[in-house]
Amino acid sequence: MCTLEKRGEVFILTLTGSGEHRLNPTLLDGIQSALNQVRAAATSSSVALITTAHGKFFSNGYDLDWAGSDKVRGDLMTSKLRSVIADFITLPLRTIAAVTGHASAAGFILARCHDYVVMRKDRGFVYMSEMDIALVIPAWFHALVKNKVGSATAVRDLMLRADKVTAEKGIIDLAVVGAEETVEVAVRMGEELVRRKWKGHVYAGNRVGLMREVLEEIRKIDTRTGSRL
Repeated sequence: MCTLEKRGEVFILTLTGSGEHRLNPTLLDGIQSALNQVRAAATSSSVALITTAHGKFFSNGYDLDWAGSDKVRGDLMTSKLRSVIADFITLPLRTIAAVTGHASAAGFILARCHDYVVMRKDRGFVYMSEMDIALVIPAWFHALVKNKVGSATAVRDLMLRADKVTAEKGIIDLAVVGAEETVEVAVRMGEELVRRKWKGHVYAGNRVGLMREVLEEIRKIDTRTGSRL
Protein backbone atom coordinates (compact mmCIF):
# COMPACT_ATOMS: atom_id res chain seq x y z
CA MET A 1 0.00 0.00 0.00
CA CYS A 2 3.06 2.23 0.19
CA THR A 3 6.65 2.11 -1.00
CA LEU A 4 9.86 3.86 0.03
CA GLU A 5 12.65 4.62 -2.43
CA LYS A 6 15.77 6.74 -2.23
CA ARG A 7 17.12 9.16 -4.84
CA GLY A 8 20.46 10.38 -3.63
CA GLU A 9 19.74 11.93 -0.25
CA VAL A 10 15.98 12.26 -0.85
CA PHE A 11 13.54 9.54 0.23
CA ILE A 12 10.22 9.23 -1.61
CA LEU A 13 7.31 7.63 0.26
CA THR A 14 4.53 6.78 -2.20
CA LEU A 15 0.98 5.67 -1.41
CA THR A 16 0.55 3.17 -4.23
CA GLY A 17 -2.36 2.13 -6.42
CA SER A 18 -5.25 3.96 -8.01
CA GLY A 19 -7.60 3.93 -5.00
CA GLU A 20 -8.45 6.62 -2.45
CA HIS A 21 -5.58 5.78 -0.06
CA ARG A 22 -7.97 5.65 2.87
CA LEU A 23 -6.16 5.69 6.21
CA ASN A 24 -6.68 2.35 7.96
CA PRO A 25 -4.32 0.51 10.32
CA THR A 26 -2.62 -1.41 7.51
CA LEU A 27 -1.69 1.72 5.54
CA LEU A 28 -0.81 3.69 8.67
CA ASP A 29 1.48 0.88 9.87
CA GLY A 30 3.17 0.91 6.47
CA ILE A 31 3.72 4.66 6.64
CA GLN A 32 5.09 4.42 10.17
CA SER A 33 7.48 1.64 9.16
CA ALA A 34 8.79 3.83 6.34
CA LEU A 35 9.24 6.76 8.73
CA ASN A 36 11.26 4.54 11.06
CA GLN A 37 13.60 3.67 8.16
CA VAL A 38 14.03 7.32 7.21
CA ARG A 39 14.62 8.33 10.82
CA ALA A 40 17.37 5.71 11.10
CA ALA A 41 19.04 6.98 7.92
CA ALA A 42 18.96 10.56 9.21
CA THR A 43 21.24 9.65 12.11
CA SER A 44 24.23 9.35 9.76
CA SER A 45 23.49 11.78 6.92
CA SER A 46 21.47 14.83 5.88
CA VAL A 47 18.29 13.64 4.13
CA ALA A 48 14.81 14.80 3.13
CA LEU A 49 11.48 12.99 2.75
CA ILE A 50 8.87 13.47 0.02
CA THR A 51 5.42 11.94 0.54
CA THR A 52 3.22 11.52 -2.52
CA ALA A 53 0.55 9.20 -3.95
CA HIS A 54 -0.56 7.54 -7.16
CA GLY A 55 -3.90 8.25 -8.78
CA LYS A 56 -6.70 10.75 -8.25
CA PHE A 57 -6.29 11.01 -4.46
CA PHE A 58 -3.42 11.90 -2.17
CA SER A 59 -5.68 10.52 0.57
CA ASN A 60 -9.44 10.68 1.03
CA GLY A 61 -9.17 10.49 4.82
CA TYR A 62 -10.05 7.80 7.32
CA ASP A 63 -11.24 4.41 6.07
CA LEU A 64 -14.76 4.82 7.46
CA ASP A 65 -15.99 1.71 5.65
CA TRP A 66 -13.35 -0.38 7.46
CA ALA A 67 -14.22 1.14 10.83
CA GLY A 68 -17.98 1.04 10.33
CA SER A 69 -19.79 1.53 13.63
CA ASP A 70 -17.18 -0.49 15.55
CA LYS A 71 -15.83 1.79 18.27
CA VAL A 72 -12.72 -0.34 18.84
CA ARG A 73 -11.80 -0.13 15.15
CA GLY A 74 -12.44 3.61 15.09
CA ASP A 75 -10.29 4.18 18.16
CA LEU A 76 -7.48 2.05 16.73
CA MET A 77 -7.52 3.96 13.46
CA THR A 78 -7.42 7.39 15.11
CA SER A 79 -4.73 6.33 17.58
CA LYS A 80 -2.50 5.14 14.75
CA LEU A 81 -2.93 8.38 12.81
CA ARG A 82 -2.06 10.42 15.89
CA SER A 83 1.10 8.34 16.26
CA VAL A 84 2.06 8.81 12.60
CA ILE A 85 1.56 12.59 12.73
CA ALA A 86 3.60 12.81 15.94
CA ASP A 87 6.37 10.90 14.14
CA PHE A 88 6.32 13.35 11.23
CA ILE A 89 6.57 16.31 13.61
CA THR A 90 9.59 14.84 15.42
CA LEU A 91 11.53 13.58 12.37
CA PRO A 92 15.12 14.94 12.30
CA LEU A 93 14.89 15.90 8.60
CA ARG A 94 13.01 18.08 6.14
CA THR A 95 9.60 16.85 4.93
CA ILE A 96 7.65 17.80 1.81
CA ALA A 97 4.21 16.59 0.70
CA ALA A 98 3.83 16.36 -3.09
CA VAL A 99 0.04 16.44 -3.39
CA THR A 100 -0.99 15.31 -6.87
CA GLY A 101 -4.67 14.68 -6.11
CA HIS A 102 -7.42 15.33 -3.59
CA ALA A 103 -6.48 15.48 0.11
CA SER A 104 -9.57 15.28 2.31
CA ALA A 105 -10.15 15.38 6.07
CA ALA A 106 -7.51 13.18 7.74
CA GLY A 107 -5.79 13.01 4.34
CA PHE A 108 -5.33 16.79 4.43
CA ILE A 109 -3.96 16.48 7.97
CA LEU A 110 -1.44 13.93 6.68
CA ALA A 111 -0.33 16.30 3.93
CA ARG A 112 -0.28 19.48 5.98
CA CYS A 113 1.83 18.01 8.81
CA HIS A 114 4.82 18.19 6.44
CA ASP A 115 7.15 21.19 6.50
CA TYR A 116 6.19 22.11 2.94
CA VAL A 117 3.31 21.25 0.63
CA VAL A 118 3.77 21.29 -3.16
CA MET A 119 0.42 20.74 -4.87
CA ARG A 120 -0.75 20.09 -8.40
CA LYS A 121 -2.79 23.10 -9.52
CA ASP A 122 -4.49 21.61 -12.59
CA ARG A 123 -6.24 18.86 -10.62
CA GLY A 124 -7.21 18.22 -7.01
CA PHE A 125 -8.28 20.10 -3.91
CA VAL A 126 -7.92 20.01 -0.15
CA TYR A 127 -11.14 19.59 1.81
CA MET A 128 -12.14 19.21 5.44
CA SER A 129 -15.31 17.19 4.86
CA GLU A 130 -16.49 16.85 8.47
CA MET A 131 -19.24 19.50 8.23
CA ASP A 132 -20.70 17.71 5.21
CA ILE A 133 -20.70 14.28 6.88
CA ALA A 134 -21.80 15.51 10.34
CA LEU A 135 -18.61 14.80 12.30
CA VAL A 136 -17.03 16.99 14.96
CA ILE A 137 -13.43 17.79 14.05
CA PRO A 138 -10.95 16.58 16.74
CA ALA A 139 -9.14 19.23 18.77
CA TRP A 140 -5.75 18.14 17.46
CA PHE A 141 -6.92 18.58 13.85
CA HIS A 142 -7.91 22.15 14.77
CA ALA A 143 -4.53 22.75 16.38
CA LEU A 144 -2.61 21.50 13.33
CA VAL A 145 -4.68 23.42 10.78
CA LYS A 146 -4.41 26.68 12.75
CA ASN A 147 -0.65 26.12 13.08
CA LYS A 148 -0.17 25.49 9.36
CA VAL A 149 -2.75 27.74 7.68
CA GLY A 150 -1.92 31.36 8.39
CA SER A 151 -5.17 33.12 7.47
CA ALA A 152 -8.04 33.00 9.98
CA THR A 153 -10.45 33.37 7.05
CA ALA A 154 -8.92 30.37 5.28
CA VAL A 155 -9.14 28.30 8.47
CA ARG A 156 -12.80 29.26 8.87
CA ASP A 157 -13.62 28.38 5.28
CA LEU A 158 -11.87 25.00 5.57
CA MET A 159 -13.33 24.00 8.92
CA LEU A 160 -16.77 25.67 8.99
CA ARG A 161 -17.70 25.94 5.31
CA ALA A 162 -16.09 22.70 4.10
CA ASP A 163 -14.74 24.59 1.10
CA LYS A 164 -12.88 22.56 -1.51
CA VAL A 165 -9.69 24.58 -1.84
CA THR A 166 -7.48 24.36 -4.91
CA ALA A 167 -3.72 24.86 -4.96
CA GLU A 168 -3.91 28.45 -6.14
CA LYS A 169 -5.89 29.62 -3.10
CA GLY A 170 -2.68 30.13 -1.13
CA ILE A 171 -2.85 27.65 1.77
CA ILE A 172 -0.02 25.52 0.36
CA ASP A 173 3.56 26.51 -0.44
CA LEU A 174 3.84 25.97 -4.18
CA ALA A 175 1.42 25.19 -7.02
CA VAL A 176 2.65 23.18 -10.03
CA VAL A 177 1.06 21.91 -13.28
CA GLY A 178 1.08 18.12 -13.68
CA ALA A 179 1.51 15.13 -11.37
CA GLU A 180 5.04 14.11 -12.33
CA GLU A 181 6.12 17.74 -12.33
CA THR A 182 4.76 18.21 -8.79
CA VAL A 183 6.87 15.33 -7.52
CA GLU A 184 9.96 16.54 -9.39
CA VAL A 185 9.63 20.05 -7.97
CA ALA A 186 9.29 18.55 -4.48
CA VAL A 187 12.41 16.42 -5.04
CA ARG A 188 14.41 19.46 -6.19
CA MET A 189 13.22 21.36 -3.12
CA GLY A 190 14.32 18.45 -0.95
CA GLU A 191 17.73 18.36 -2.62
CA GLU A 192 18.18 22.09 -2.03
CA LEU A 193 17.28 21.71 1.64
CA VAL A 194 19.65 18.76 2.07
CA ARG A 195 22.52 20.86 0.71
CA ARG A 196 22.10 23.20 3.69
CA LYS A 197 23.42 20.33 5.84
CA TRP A 198 21.48 21.37 8.93
CA LYS A 199 21.86 19.05 11.90
CA GLY A 200 18.82 16.77 12.16
CA HIS A 201 18.34 17.04 15.91
CA VAL A 202 18.46 20.84 15.69
CA TYR A 203 15.93 20.88 12.85
CA ALA A 204 13.59 18.54 14.74
CA GLY A 205 13.94 20.55 17.95
CA ASN A 206 13.03 23.79 16.19
CA ARG A 207 10.05 22.18 14.43
CA VAL A 208 8.81 20.74 17.72
CA GLY A 209 9.10 24.23 19.21
CA LEU A 210 6.93 25.65 16.44
CA MET A 211 4.38 22.85 16.79
CA ARG A 212 4.46 22.26 20.53
CA GLU A 213 0.73 22.99 20.98
CA VAL A 214 -0.12 20.52 18.20
CA LEU A 215 1.96 17.79 19.82
CA GLU A 216 0.36 18.50 23.19
CA GLU A 217 -3.10 18.02 21.66
CA ILE A 218 -2.02 14.84 19.89
CA ARG A 219 -0.59 13.37 23.07
CA LYS A 220 -3.47 14.22 25.39
CA ILE A 221 -5.25 11.31 26.99
CA ASP A 222 -8.08 10.14 24.78
CA THR A 223 -11.05 10.30 27.14
CA ARG A 224 -12.86 7.62 25.14
CA THR A 225 -10.07 5.05 25.30
CA GLY A 226 -7.88 6.23 28.18
CA SER A 227 -4.85 5.91 25.93
CA ARG A 228 -1.98 8.34 25.55
CA LEU A 229 0.60 8.45 22.79
